[in-house]
Amino acid sequence: MLPDIDSLALFVRAAELRSLSKAAEASHIGVAAASRRIALLEHRFKTPLLDRSPRGVELTAAGVSLLAHAKALLVQLNDMNAEMTDHAAGRKGVLRLLANTSAMTETLPEDLASFGQANPDIRLVIQERWSGDILRSLLAGEADIGIVIDGARTEGLEVFPYRNDRLAVIAPMDHLLARALNWSFSDVLEYDLVALEVGSSMMRLLTEQAIVLEKALRLRIQVRSFEAVCRMVQVGMGVGILPYEAAKVLAESMKLSVRPMNEPWAQRKVLVCVKKDRPAKPSLTLLINHLTA
Repeated sequence: MLPDIDSLALFVRAAELRSLSKAAEASHIGVAAASRRIALLEHRFKTPLLDRSPRGVELTAAGVSLLAHAKALLVQLNDMNAEMTDHAAGRKGVLRLLANTSAMTETLPEDLASFGQANPDIRLVIQERWSGDILRSLLAGEADIGIVIDGARTEGLEVFPYRNDRLAVIAPMDHLLARALNWSFSDVLEYDLVALEVGSSMMRLLTEQAIVLEKALRLRIQVRSFEAVCRMVQVGMGVGILPYEAAKVLAESMKLSVRPMNEPWAQRKVLVCVKKDRPAKPSLTLLINHLTA
């Protein structure tokens, strides 16, 4: 017999709170009833899941394994309930969209808002990811549509042009790169860089171009967000490289210089991607047409 959902939810709460009594309170049941539910789970799986002590509870090795499965199952159930609620309300369904940081910071929010206004019966679930992660999720069937930067491998995917962006250098107003009339990426490489994490498509591109120039990227700080790049540049930790449109918005309030890069490779294509063998979904076709119009 499979474990019931309420008992799994109780187990997850106990694991996260490290307390069966707090988990029972959060689940609106008594401690004795909570203890009984966990005991039934352990009986069904034929292994202890929690080590109990006066200080609370700790996961056993089996409990650690179950926690990952239980969380994934509860997320899927939540998604299922949300989608069924949409159908009950007369909506056409849910589209799961993954977008890279560049798109999320630039024009994609406005494009999705106008799509939502024109199609109120289609619900969008949106997450921000690196381009490589987006492509893997699309191939695994974990998302309906992705917005990525051109350059990653797209075998097994259908690709449509969305927009273009150009990389730019962010520097303090009194920096030499902010005042110089002409400079190149080779000049930028003479300075410490504030950059995104290695997993980003932008970092892969910058590393490739530095190799072409036979120079090293002087990476001083690597962060996860565009705003963090600008903040570190603002306090003098180095110069940054970000998409021009996104950098303009962020840098204005921080009084930073934003200079577009002139090299041809610095202009990047933003793509809409979907899985080639995807099931027919009219709502997805509507969204593709809207983004690529």
